[in-house]
Amino acid sequence: MKQNTQDDTKVNKHKLKIQHIIFLIILVCGTVYVAYENNSQTTIKNTGSWSENSIQKCHGNIFGTIYNITYKSNINLHAEISKVLTDVDNSLSPFNKKSNITAINNNETNIPDERMIEVFNLAKEVSQKTDGAFDITVAPLVNLWGFGFENSESISSTNIDSIRNLIGFEKVKLEDNKIIKQSPQIKLDCSAIAKGYGVDAVGKYLETKGINDYMVEIGGEIRCRGCNPNGIRWRIGITNPQDDISGKQSEIEQVLELTDISLATSGNYRNYYIKDNQKYAHTIDPRTGYPVQHNILSSTVLASDCATADAYATAFMVLGLDSAIQVLNNNPDINAFFIYSIDSLRTGVWHSPAITKMILEN
Repeated sequence: MKQNTQDDTKVNKHKLKIQHIIFLIILVCGTVYVAYENNSQTTIKNTGSWSENSIQKCHGNIFGTIYNITYKSNINLHAEISKVLTDVDNSLSPFNKKSNITAINNNETNIPDERMIEVFNLAKEVSQKTDGAFDITVAPLVNLWGFGFENSESISSTNIDSIRNLIGFEKVKLEDNKIIKQSPQIKLDCSAIAKGYGVDAVGKYLETKGINDYMVEIGGEIRCRGCNPNGIRWRIGITNPQDDISGKQSEIEQVLELTDISLATSGNYRNYYIKDNQKYAHTIDPRTGYPVQHNILSSTVLASDCATADAYATAFMVLGLDSAIQVLNNNPDINAFFIYSIDSLRTGVWHSPAITKMILEN
């Protein structure tokens, strides 16, 4: 079994400046960047630069964020891609009043569609492997703290304790293709996995069209295959986490060279609010009912599919550094890059050993 160690810990050592990157696609709502460099020697066997006519790009809005997609094809498939994303939204978005998950939450049906079944099963698996740190039944708590799809109530320990009675994967099950809830008040929120699932859905669609060179990004969650237009591996920049609701700050912490992999990042520095001089972050621990206060500032996970990476990135934010590393030790198919707080002035970096070969050095 592959063991992850903390030998790679670094303190503020990998600050990469934006001017070192020739071309940068800014992912406004995400936590990563995609970069191309023309003079790289890192090439992929039997591939070359794309012809001008084969470079297809599309972007738009979905899931309350933006998407950017680049793929190698002589055919523009934006309309078809848009339909794939709309289908995912109609299945998994609790903000969509006509979605399948909304109907389940409102007890209008207990019949999940095919996409909902896939996500439910994956979410349950991740929940079991992270001791409940990832749990899509957390919706009522997310709503309570003001980050969900319903208006929040007044926050009190009494309200939190009451709502916690509705939280827990053991209180909901998938049986005979039906969602069975212990209480009609239980509500599901797949927001921490839906973007990743949407990324995978688009990637799989492109592959059905024989497209093997592409990058799909939705709000910072990424799936890349093959090479980029310059015939080299895709370059993904992990930003330095700084409190910035606007999403405009963009100092690069590390750039990774990737192909045939997916990546997702979770962090509390872009989605939070301050009330009575107290910061409340959007990641809620389903086991306590409160926003997390752990030392991980940014959790980036690499996995074969983006839905899995998305779910674990959130789970690791809940677990904190030490417990997250334990989960990684038990699941060698996933890797992570953490930026964490040492104290009020210093940050550190820890990453899985497998990521070492992916790091683009200065």
